Amino acid sequence: ISVRDLFFNVPARKKFLRSDQTELAHIGSLFTHYSLGHANKRFELYHEGRELLSVTPVSTLRDRAFQVFGSEIMQDLLDLTPRTFELRLPPPYIPPSSRAVVSAPPEPETTTFVLEGLISGPQIQKLNRNSIFLFVNGRLIRDKVILHALSAAYHNLMPPGCYPFALLFLNCDASEVDVNVHPSKTEVRFRHGSLVHDFVRDAVRELLMKSRPVSSMPLPSSPVVSRGEAGHQRGVALPYSEFSALMETVVLDPEASESEHRPATVLPEVMVSEPSRAAVIRETPIVATPDRKINRVPETHGALDLISSEWDRVDSLAALPDLRPLGQLHDSFIIAAGRDGLWIIDQHVAHERVLFEQVLRHRAAGTVESQQLLMPLVVQLTPGQQLEYARIGDELSAHGFETEPFGQRTIAIKAAPAAVGPSDIEKVIFEILEIAEGELRSASLDDIRRNVCATIACRAAIKINTKLELKKIDWLLRSLAACEYPMTCPHGRPIALRYSTKDILKSFQRI
Repeated sequence: ISVRDLFFNVPARKKFLRSDQTELAHIGSLFTHYSLGHANKRFELYHEGRELLSVTPVSTLRDRAFQVFGSEIMQDLLDLTPRTFELRLPPPYIPPSSRAVVSAPPEPETTTFVLEGLISGPQIQKLNRNSIFLFVNGRLIRDKVILHALSAAYHNLMPPGCYPFALLFLNCDASEVDVNVHPSKTEVRFRHGSLVHDFVRDAVRELLMKSRPVSSMPLPSSPVVSRGEAGHQRGVALPYSEFSALMETVVLDPEASESEHRPATVLPEVMVSEPSRAAVIRETPIVATPDRKINRVPETHGALDLISSEWDRVDSLAALPDLRPLGQLHDSFIIAAGRDGLWIIDQHVAHERVLFEQVLRHRAAGTVESQQLLMPLVVQLTPGQQLEYARIGDELSAHGFETEPFGQRTIAIKAAPAAVGPSDIEKVIFEILEIAEGELRSASLDDIRRNVCATIACRAAIKINTKLELKKIDWLLRSLAACEYPMTCPHGRPIALRYSTKDILKSFQRI
């Protein structure tokens, strides 16, 4: 089949097309979906003589995923072998007037759902849902029921705002799904949506629990440390069987949104990775906080007992230069004393703000420091990522990345910004491309620049569960005070909480 002059009879439709790059990205995404859905077919995609994707027929879904996504992700993918769910339907209703004619009562009907595919472990964390591929009876769909079931399956296993890789095929009787909900045919409605939701959620969750990936979250031997105990207490490995229970109460979540920041029971220290957020807010001199009150801390053993106190979000950090650092809480939050009360500052978020403005200044002045790699780092891109790389390659170069094409859908990274550690270079590249592919395809160059700076700053910033000397804490507070917008991180999360002197006096019944 050859298609030419597509808009010959409908020229009005052509006016609604976006840029060539955007439309090509849509074509590449659709092409990738169908190549994954039909592993026994050959697919080739070319643009202006350049090959974007070429896959040959294979016998297994894993082989097709390898052809499209490369070898890096394959070791982290789990095979979801066919899972079957049988639903017994009640017999059809027979009016009383017709019951005498029926010789025998109708038998209950049984319909079967079969789910199979590939899913990633919790260690694969995407910034958008572009890596979730869903097929129902071989048809490409985007269904809210299945997407929510996936989110429920990974609940407490991944930070908020992160998504897994999933390639799922659901097969069922045609009468169980309505494909005529939307003209695009990508939205469907299930006859028994709640049962389909629970079936998908339980099947994925069961596979995740059976895989038991090695957790990097250690627990200290005792949740309460006596005041006289010397040294820094070390943690022990957390069994994966306790992973879900712990995540119900973990408060040191580096990816919690602003509305999710609230006091909670003091917990044993945990090691949490630091994935960056997809969107970057534009700073304004004033941060709007209509609801400034934070819920009271529950009274439990080992918890910070603030009986009648309330923590305030800080809208202006003018008092920062006068703060006196006292130490850290769980090696994650800086405790400082000021003239207006007690302060708690998120060390990662604070350092992220400092680095973000520093990277922006260096980018504007053209003085970005770059580090040459001893050996080029070769990474393989998806077709969508390849298109975004071609679009924002100049911006990557301006931020200190030295890259060049290296074969089909592969690039070689020869240099990276000095602020990014060697182990984070590949992650930063993929995060930037995912942001551009998922949310910024129509964004301005300034938005892209700010998101690149935010990603670099987040990866290079001090992590939580990192012990700091008082000199380093004091330097961080002074650097934060010198920032242009020291109220929030580039993603909008608050930097500091303040417990005012007045509230402290009230708690001790001094006033």
